[in-house]
This record gives sequence, structure tokens and C-alpha cells, in this order.
Amino acid sequence: MSSGEIQWAYAFVDRPKGRSGRAHAFWAAVTGTRLSAFRGEDDQFVTLLPDGADAILKAQAVEGAGGAHLDFAVDDVAAKASEARALGATPVFAEEGLEVLRSPGGQLFCVVTWEGEKVRPEPLVAPDGTKSRLDQVCLDVPPAQFEAEKAFWPAFTGWAARPGSRPEFHLVEPTPRLPIRILLQRLDDDGPAGAHLDFSCSDLDADRVRHERLGAEAVWRGPHWIVMRDPAGGTYCLTIRDPETGSLPSGR
Repeated sequence: MSSGEIQWAYAFVDRPKGRSGRAHAFWAAVTGTRLSAFRGEDDQFVTLLPDGADAILKAQAVEGAGGAHLDFAVDDVAAKASEARALGATPVFAEEGLEVLRSPGGQLFCVVTWEGEKVRPEPLVAPDGTKSRLDQVCLDVPPAQFEAEKAFWPAFTGWAARPGSRPEFHLVEPTPRLPIRILLQRLDDDGPAGAHLDFSCSDLDADRVRHERLGAEAVWRGPHWIVMRDPAGGTYCLTIRDPETGSLPSGR
């Protein structure tokens, strides 16, 4: 395998320090995971551990409102970060085994050392038999940066890209062995870049109810999704995509 190949991807939940405890409990419950030991100088990092598979979700207590970001695990961090810079990313922070960068459109992301992760968690099966899976990070892109982001992310990841189900969407999809894909969403107005997490759900309203019982609230319903707010105030989406394949039902 090439040293520049992405071997694994993590979704990160970034939530305000004062609300991070609520976020940790909620995200562990909705993903069927358990919390690892905390780490970092201020115990700001935690991994959400599934049973029988490798982790795909981590959380971080941050200053400010928070959001979400991606970590890409590779064999050679320095080489992959250099590749990102050549494609237009700007460096933010670096230490042994980690480089933080910002995409041309303003999205923060990290390149980290691969530690042998390879087993993707199965979809979560709720007591009623419905399935869901956290499987997508949606990058919310201001209109002026959308074309630059469409060019950057497929080039950096080496993943396939194609138009989404609506004009404002563009997908960047890894091979099936990797757990997280990227959705680029063109915002209606200029403003700061952001990101949020998406679940695929076999029954959208059943999952909405389950998430509400765990402390979330529904904010808005779109054609194929429901925007939710977690107990820490962060937004994310439930979508009607198939938890096994990540695809929309045929005809949608």
C-alpha cells in the first residue's frame, strides 16, 4: 500500500467544554459505544469504543461552539500532510504523529498515524429491529469555496467523487472497507465553513424518536433527512440512506 493511502478515517464530535459531558453520554448512547479513558492535557479527548470492531468516532471538548471534523489515518503523516499542502491546504499545528490542517475552503482536519484499524462496526440494531449507522461527515461549504472543496477532497483522499441527490450536494466516497464518507454541502449564503455528522437510518422517524428519548430534539425536516440538536447544542442529521450501503433508496 502507498504511504499516502488513507488506511482509516475517524469522525470527531467537537463540543463546548462546559457541555462535553452531556455530549459524551449522548453520543455513546446513540452509537451503542462506551467511552475510553480520557486523554490530553485537560482530558479533552475521548474515543467511543464499539464492541467487536475498531472505533470510528472520537470526541473533543473545545473552546467555542464546536462542530465536527475528520481525522485521516495514514502510514506516513509527514508525507500525507505535505501532499495536502501541495493541494492548497494550510498548516495549523503539528507534533509527532499528528498534523492539523485547514482545507482551501476553511475546513479543519487532521492527519494522524494509522494504528492498524481495519474492522468497521456493523450498523446499530435498536430494540425495535431498526438499524442506523454513523457513516458520514457533512462539510458545510460557503458558495464561494464550493468548487475548491470539490477539487481538494477527492485529490487529497484519492476517493471517488460524484454529484449527490440534489444540486447542492457532492459526494466523496471511500472503498467499502473504510467507515466514513464525506458529503460536501453548498450553503445558501457566505459565512464560515462548518461540519456536522450524519446517520443513515432504516426508519427515519423511529430513529428520531429514539434520539429524542436520549435527549436530542428535532429542528427541521428536509426531503431526505431530519436536522437534530444534541443535548450539548450541536446539530447533526438523520438521513434515509441505507445503513448497509450508505445509498439512498432507489428512486429518491
